[in-house]
Amino acid sequence: MVDVLRLPEYLEQHPEFQAQYPYLVDLAKIERSCYRLKTDPPPIPENVAQRSVNPALECIGVDWSGLPDMLTDTRRKPERRQGHVLVYRKPDTNEIIVIEASGHDLLALKLITDSIDSRQAADEGGVPVGVVDDILYSAVYRGLLLAPKSKLMRGPDFPRGVFTDDDRFRTPTFTLQWHITQVCDLHCRHCYDRSDRKTLELGEAIRVLDDLYDFCADNNVFTQVTFTGGNPLLYPHFNELYREAADRGFLTAVLGNPMPRHRIEEMLSIQKPEFYQVSLEGLAEHNDYIRGKGHFERIFRFLDLLAELDIYSMVMLTLTRDNMGEVLELAELLRERVDLFTFNRLAMVGEGADLASVRPEEYPAFLERYMEAAATNPCMRLKDNFFNLVRHKKAMPYIGGCAGYGCGAAFNFVSLLPDGEVHACRKLPSPIGNISRQTFSEIYHSEIARHYRAGSSACKDCEIRPVCGGCPAVSYGFGKDIFTELDPYCFR
Repeated sequence: MVDVLRLPEYLEQHPEFQAQYPYLVDLAKIERSCYRLKTDPPPIPENVAQRSVNPALECIGVDWSGLPDMLTDTRRKPERRQGHVLVYRKPDTNEIIVIEASGHDLLALKLITDSIDSRQAADEGGVPVGVVDDILYSAVYRGLLLAPKSKLMRGPDFPRGVFTDDDRFRTPTFTLQWHITQVCDLHCRHCYDRSDRKTLELGEAIRVLDDLYDFCADNNVFTQVTFTGGNPLLYPHFNELYREAADRGFLTAVLGNPMPRHRIEEMLSIQKPEFYQVSLEGLAEHNDYIRGKGHFERIFRFLDLLAELDIYSMVMLTLTRDNMGEVLELAELLRERVDLFTFNRLAMVGEGADLASVRPEEYPAFLERYMEAAATNPCMRLKDNFFNLVRHKKAMPYIGGCAGYGCGAAFNFVSLLPDGEVHACRKLPSPIGNISRQTFSEIYHSEIARHYRAGSSACKDCEIRPVCGGCPAVSYGFGKDIFTELDPYCFR
C-alpha cells in the first residue's frame, strides 16, 4: 500500500493512473495536506505580536479548478485551470478548511509575507486604504491570517467581579462619536449643548481621520465613526467627510434627524451605514412638545424610507418622568417599523436640567415591565446598565451594558465635538483633550481619560461592575461626584 504522504509522487511516476483522471496528482496533494493537518498539525499561537500567516496553512499550486468540491461531492468534475488551493486548520474551531484561493486571498498572504504596509499597497494599487484593510480583515476572519488582540484594555486595577474572561475587559472596536456640527433643524427641550462651537474645516477633519486610523491600527481595533451633531447631514462637507471615512475602511453610522431621500441616497452611494438612529420622546403629543410640531409623523415616514432603502433603523428615547408611562405603548407602535428601539435615562445637563427625571424608587419596576415586554417585541433592546442588576437578581445571563462593557466612556468610545474638544461622553461635560493639539493616542492614554475609564470608586466592590457602572451623565445631573458616588438609581 502506498503511503498517503508519498501518494502524489507515486502518481507522478505512474502516468497510467492519470489517463482517465488527470487531476489525481493535484487531488492527492490536497488529501496529503489534510492528512498532515489532522495527524500532526503545527501549533497555532493564541496571540501574536503582529499579523502573520496561520502556521497551519498550506498553499498548493494546482492545474485544475473545482478540486475542493470533489472532496465532498464526487459527482463534481474539475476543469483544467491553474490556480492555488488553501488547506488550513481554522484557529477558533480547529476545523480543516479546503478552499480555492481567490486573488484577494493570495494578496493578503503576500502582503503579510512580504511585510507590505496597507498604505503602501493602497498607493501602489491606486485604491483607498480601506479596500486593502478589508481584504486583510476578511483573511483574518476566515482564519488564513492571525491578528494580534486589541491593546485597548481596562486597567489592571479595574474590578473584575464575577468575570474571569479577559475579553470582557478588552474591546475589539473603538467608536468615535463625532459631533461634526452644532447646526440642527430642531430645538429639543432636553438638548445637552446649544452653544455655538466653531466647526473644523474639511482639511483638518480629514487629518482627524488619518490620526484615528493610526490610533486604531496601532491598537489592533476595528474603527467605527458615528456621525452626529446637531444634525450631521447639515455639516457643509458631510458627503466628502463621509467618503473619507469610508475610504479608510471605517464602519460608519449616523445619529441624526429625518432627511430627504436624495440625501440618504447620496450617503448610500458612498457606503451603507451600519445604522441610522433617530429619536422619539413618547407618543405624538408629548414627542412633539419636546421636539417640535409634526416631528412624530416625520419620524414614522422616515422610518419607512429607511426600511425601503434597507438601512438598519434605530429609535432612541430619552426617559423622563413625563414619558415613562408611554414607552411600552410607543414600542408597540414601532414593532413593525424599526429594527431597534431603546432608551437612555435623562441626563439633567444643559436644557435637560429643566425636565424631570424618573423617580429613582420607581425605576426598578419600570425595568421589569420593559424586560417583560421586550421578551415578545423583537425591536426592543436592553441598553441601560441597570438591566444587569435586574438580571443578576434573577440569575439571568448579563447583557453587555450601555456600550457593550458597562459604561464605555473613554474606553471603547469617545466623543469629538465640532471644535476639536474630545470628551469621555457627550452627555456631560467630560473634556479629556483637544484633537487640534493632541493625537488620539495622547488623549486616550492621558491620566484624565484613565480616570473616566475607572468610573466611580463606589462601584469597585460590585460583583457585576464590568457590565454596569451606572451612568456618569445621570449622576452628574443629580449633582453627584461621578468619581466617588453611586448612580442615584442604583438599587444593588
